[in-house]
Amino acid sequence: MSEADFARIARIMATECGIILDTGKMPLVYSRLANRLRTLNIRTFRLYCAFVASEAGAAERRLMVEALTTNVTRFFREKHHFEHLRDKVLPGLIEEARQGGRVRLWSAGCSSGEEPYSIGLTLLDAMPDAPRFDIRILATDIDTQVLARGRAGLYPGSAVTLVDRRLRETFMRERPDDHGGSNWEVGPELRSLVAFKSANLVDGAWPMQGPFQVIFCRNVVIYFDIETRRRVLGKLAGLLSPGGHIYVGHAERLPAESADFRLVGLTAYQRAGPAPVRTGRGRNAADNVYQEHR
Repeated sequence: MSEADFARIARIMATECGIILDTGKMPLVYSRLANRLRTLNIRTFRLYCAFVASEAGAAERRLMVEALTTNVTRFFREKHHFEHLRDKVLPGLIEEARQGGRVRLWSAGCSSGEEPYSIGLTLLDAMPDAPRFDIRILATDIDTQVLARGRAGLYPGSAVTLVDRRLRETFMRERPDDHGGSNWEVGPELRSLVAFKSANLVDGAWPMQGPFQVIFCRNVVIYFDIETRRRVLGKLAGLLSPGGHIYVGHAERLPAESADFRLVGLTAYQRAGPAPVRTGRGRNAADNVYQEHR
């Protein structure tokens, strides 16, 4: 891999998904893509770059993005966000749902599902009958492979150690693996709350329209350049309903122009205005996004 090859790959990544790769990532890029070259029987990175940049290489371009996307996640990562959600946000949303209102939460950059399922477990702990009401959690990611793992909802025992035992045994099912250990599978109540869908936050048009009362977008935009970060966070904030909350990563902040937001917790923001309480169960076109890829 020459520096010119790396620079071309970096430009494609910035265009396709907003991720910025500095030259220090060159060994990582080489190690993650070398297998793709072998699979395609392409001898050089120069030829590989030419292929992924071509019309015929559109499918491989997506696989390249997925190979170079970082997917670090775990159940109840940054626990303080879920405590804030449980104590400060969910009581009002639960009341709204019980009055017939529409409640929508979004995990943007959901990876393999641990984050949206953690949101769902927090909700079910406070409202065990949540699946009976108009409450949905949208989970999106650019990587189709991690989305498939999220939809499968099957995790090794080591992955669920931070899930409260009571919640794990109530809303998940233990399954033996082939090595004498066990996996844990998401149960039907939790699964019914979460819908997975592919989405690229850098795209101009998003399949989701909102409004959402809660958005989690944590440790995602940190990989973008400053302008893309500002634009994506601003657009996310615009999809929040009045009184809604957005949770970002520990090193992330809302753009300065988001003047109608106030900091209400550690990297937790609330949009100005009371949360609207609606009666009636009318759906709108935006809800179609929840009907696919459950």
